[in-house]
Amino acid sequence: MMDRLKTKRILFIVAHEFEDIELWYPLLRLSEEGASCYILALKEGLHTRPALPDKFVTGRFGTTVPPLVHEQGRRFALATLDDPKVWEMDALVIPGGYSPDALRTNRKVLELVQHYANSGKVIAALCHGPQVLISAGLAKGKRMTGYVAIKDDLINAGAHYVDEPVVVDGRIVTSRVPDDLPEFCQAIIALLVR
Repeated sequence: MMDRLKTKRILFIVAHEFEDIELWYPLLRLSEEGASCYILALKEGLHTRPALPDKFVTGRFGTTVPPLVHEQGRRFALATLDDPKVWEMDALVIPGGYSPDALRTNRKVLELVQHYANSGKVIAALCHGPQVLISAGLAKGKRMTGYVAIKDDLINAGAHYVDEPVVVDGRIVTSRVPDDLPEFCQAIIALLVR
């Protein structure tokens, strides 16, 4: 394990139908660098599997938060939207999938995203994750990328869309698809070690 991020805390935020690999890959990669990672999982959004009231937040490919094997581990801890520490982390990561469609309609989530932006903290979003940045009013005038299906949304929100694996504009990092995850994580690390 490396320790470049040993003093950093990173918040990942998801709702039902998040893109599984877009949560777990960066969480494991950043924790490998020593970061303390927290997952905020909101039981909101569409769910194609049986909608049971006490069901864990579940990704598109069936992984759950918390994972069925254990509730927490040395790689992450769970957080809630009412927990004061979620406002004090060093970075916020928004995975894609259908999760951002639910997150962008939650007023408290948008306030949290705006707080991170106003505090100069790192905000990273990939795939459909930039939709949350659009709804938080953070896209206008920014160079951004995302999944091709949200290209028009980004442009209509005033962003300059760039078709590249990773785009960094100030403290905002965006990427397109799971294949871009290595570059996405490298960009987050680079901003956090400055």
